[in-house]
Amino acid sequence: MKIGVLTSGGDAPGMNAAIRAVVRKALYHGCQVYGIKRGFSGLLTGEIVPLDSRAVSDILQKGGTILQSARCPEFKTPEGQAKAKAQLEKLGLNGLVIVGGDGSFRGARVLNQMGFLTVGIPGTIDNDIGCTDYSIGFDTAVNTVLDAMNKIRDTASSHNRVYVVEVMGKNSGFIAVAAGLTGGAEAILIPENPVNLDDICKIILTNAKLGKAHSIVLVAEGYYEDPISAQQSSGFRVGKYLAEKTGCDTRITILGHLQRGGTPTFFDRKLATLLGNKAVELLLDNETEKMVGIINNRIQVFPLEKALTTKKTISKQELELAGIMSSI
Repeated sequence: MKIGVLTSGGDAPGMNAAIRAVVRKALYHGCQVYGIKRGFSGLLTGEIVPLDSRAVSDILQKGGTILQSARCPEFKTPEGQAKAKAQLEKLGLNGLVIVGGDGSFRGARVLNQMGFLTVGIPGTIDNDIGCTDYSIGFDTAVNTVLDAMNKIRDTASSHNRVYVVEVMGKNSGFIAVAAGLTGGAEAILIPENPVNLDDICKIILTNAKLGKAHSIVLVAEGYYEDPISAQQSSGFRVGKYLAEKTGCDTRITILGHLQRGGTPTFFDRKLATLLGNKAVELLLDNETEKMVGIINNRIQVFPLEKALTTKKTISKQELELAGIMSSI
């Protein structure tokens, strides 16, 4: 059997561990493995290379993806899909493992409709894919945010400041909620739960009167979706408002793509390895249009369609708990 593996969408720490798992599991079962570079874009242009065990040596601890990633609008067209099919048929690939988010899963579904076996592995720091408790990269990204919050808290306490920290999450607040709950943020602002900023001002002023030396407000980058946000980040807009209304010395930190990089945590390495292993097993059993995920600490399999149509929701209980934990 000839198996291809590609990473698509935004890179996430742990993708390399997934690639390694796919390659070595497939080789163990006597398969030939090919790496498709730059996602669906590389598939169209034939940037496909054979992978042996040595090709994936010493990548377990590295962030990013050795196969790289790129956006490919052309793949959405009939002409682009025809090119992809021609490249796969040229090499005689039977199945593909695709690591990425919902856009990558839609691509996997298209390839399956062309007659190729496909299995998706959730790889996105946003953790917004249905049918899995965690996606590869989320744990590392949250730990990166926590590390930044710890450092910011030191200087915030020294100067009695309010710090607004913007984290990634255009359409989801999973990073903000997880980091805010475990990092002790005084407020968490996410797209799924808009709040009145005057209420946040009251929290900050009340905390200051009660002797709290600082406040940290976490803001998901997609908190504001109106046109102004294209010119001013959500973090900047929130910070400016809080400073004007409270009169507190306020600083704004935008973590940006720092959250995508870095050495993957134990959890992300293990998750990627387990999911990569299961993905190959499914292909060997001629299973197709499936995704592998983790539910209640068990690796499970779902139809791709279910993953694409299942809306993952933020835990209101965790949001409420974060508020209780940060109150005086």
